[in-house]
Amino acid sequence: MYGLGERYIMVENLRFGIVGTGMIANAIAKAIVDSETAELAAVSSRQLETAQSFAKQYGAVKAFDSWQQMVAWDGIDAVYVAVPTAVEESVCVVAAQAGKHVLADKPFANLPSLQRITAACRRNNVVFMDATHFVHHPRTQKIHHQIKETLGAVQAIHSAFFFPLMDSTNIRFNPHMEPTGALGDMAWYSIRAAVEFLPANVPLKSVEVSLQRDDQTNAIIRATGLLVFENGMTSTWAAGYNAGVCIMDLDILGTNGLISLNDFVLDWAKSFAFNNPDHQVGYTLRTGVATPKDFQFIPTPSAKSQHTLMIENFVSLSRSGQQSDLYGASIRSSEETQRLLDLIWEKAHR
Repeated sequence: MYGLGERYIMVENLRFGIVGTGMIANAIAKAIVDSETAELAAVSSRQLETAQSFAKQYGAVKAFDSWQQMVAWDGIDAVYVAVPTAVEESVCVVAAQAGKHVLADKPFANLPSLQRITAACRRNNVVFMDATHFVHHPRTQKIHHQIKETLGAVQAIHSAFFFPLMDSTNIRFNPHMEPTGALGDMAWYSIRAAVEFLPANVPLKSVEVSLQRDDQTNAIIRATGLLVFENGMTSTWAAGYNAGVCIMDLDILGTNGLISLNDFVLDWAKSFAFNNPDHQVGYTLRTGVATPKDFQFIPTPSAKSQHTLMIENFVSLSRSGQQSDLYGASIRSSEETQRLLDLIWEKAHR
């Protein structure tokens, strides 16, 4: 509820339905429950019992064993799509056609597939957002300000995202459902960091990539690469499941210094994977010939998790509509991330 003179206008929460009940769906369900502007109204799963258990856990009103029936239900306003990449487009498009706003997990099958999703949303006057959560943490905006104030022109991005996950029964090891494996799943965040922090609209000069596949399933379990832009900027990155350690490093090199993070994907304090409330979230700034005792740590606290902030920002977009500048920027970031991933994929298969 917000005030307008002496009148008050009631703004109802955005009612979500979730397609899928996996680990990420659980994380987003909690974020919806924790948000101030959204509520979880429904969930769908192939097994009704699974959907009912999920709904009970998070207080959803209704459970479905058909996502088609759920997205057609007038008891929801928006859909979070947490399904395998191979079937994501169909769910997103049908949801948009049903007049539901679409928040979709990454990656997408390819750029044309993503563009068909965003086009369906435009035609049906609903908004779309990809569920890249780290960009919603206050730290991201603070880094943008730091770049302008201190870092100078960004020359290079280096990132690494590894999570120990060598379970061949996991859906990520099914190339039919997740054809890009760790490249799409993990390196998406590295490429998104490049899109987020490198200057925009600079043509790409060259792409290099190396992929490692699982011997048993042929799934991609590690990817390493280099993007070189026409003005000399570079992005080096590595991502995968087989390092035996969680790594989330990001270095942003400017003409006047370096910004470093060791938790750029999921902050150590209050992300869905970690709960360390005493940990101070932020980044390290290095300039000149500073030794470790002179490194400057910049704290960027947040009262809410980045996943909850993502949900609340999505709700704000749904209210401001497609004409919002923020909405246009969000779509461009999604499409540029997927475009670069497509180029990397093509290079790997030449």
